[in-house]
Amino acid sequence: MRLSTVILPERRWSEGGRETWQRAEELGFHAAYTYDHLSWRTFRDGPWFGAIPTLTAAATVTSRMRLGTLVTSPNFRHPVTLAKELISLDDISGGRVTLGIGAGGSGFDATALLGGGREPWTLRERADRFAEFVPLLDRLLTQDVVSYDGEHYSASEVRNIPGCVQRPRLPFAVAATGPRGLRLAARHGQAWVTTGDPKLFETGTPEQSLKAVAGQIERLSAACAAIDRDPAGLHKIMLTGFTPDRPLDSFDAFVDFAGSHAELGIDEIVVHWPIADSVFAADLAVFEKIATDGLAQLS
Repeated sequence: MRLSTVILPERRWSEGGRETWQRAEELGFHAAYTYDHLSWRTFRDGPWFGAIPTLTAAATVTSRMRLGTLVTSPNFRHPVTLAKELISLDDISGGRVTLGIGAGGSGFDATALLGGGREPWTLRERADRFAEFVPLLDRLLTQDVVSYDGEHYSASEVRNIPGCVQRPRLPFAVAATGPRGLRLAARHGQAWVTTGDPKLFETGTPEQSLKAVAGQIERLSAACAAIDRDPAGLHKIMLTGFTPDRPLDSFDAFVDFAGSHAELGIDEIVVHWPIADSVFAADLAVFEKIATDGLAQLS
């Protein structure tokens, strides 16, 4: 089991941003991720910085901890420009980048670039774009020259030299729960990401949530089996904060949460860095004790 954190890009670098990323490495987190959104829910009217520049800055003030997005999506990204930024970030970090990637949602990212009365993409349209986005990004990160003419994306003799530091490319952590997304995770992912079942967040129970995650892992295993891939080789990440559980309420609550999810096959837990007066408020002392001692209780 690995323990990681996600640090929202809501602090100026000169006003605590740098210190937070450095502290995450000091605490021994396996990875520190950030959201890749233009804005997000209750944080929409407050400070919010770009994911790639934030991760680039973090790469220059850390040396061991992995860095990544949870998650990037096609909502406002294009695979050609994203590939160039990722190759640069992988180089600057010395090969410490993981790309968390998902189909995107219907929030602010989905409408920010719209005009002329256009409607946001439907769930089906997001899935269609995701199914094209991931394989093309895979090619762009592994081949020196790529040309592609698809339904949603194009690339004309795009050069990505010298490629990633990590070979054949930096790892993908694919966030998915539906059939098409799980097939993408099985084929292109080095990891799979879940936040649980969103229908259970407000009215479900921890037991129901565990059962839902177990079902997702079963379907992921079936998607792997369909292409003769061993599901044990696919890293399984649980991003907390969106299930009925409250693992940051206490040290014991975290140990119980991590233990029950480890039994399902989850091998990385990601907890949100505490933000006062927000949905991610938590006691920083408890959080730091979890970071340093939490996983030791599972062995």
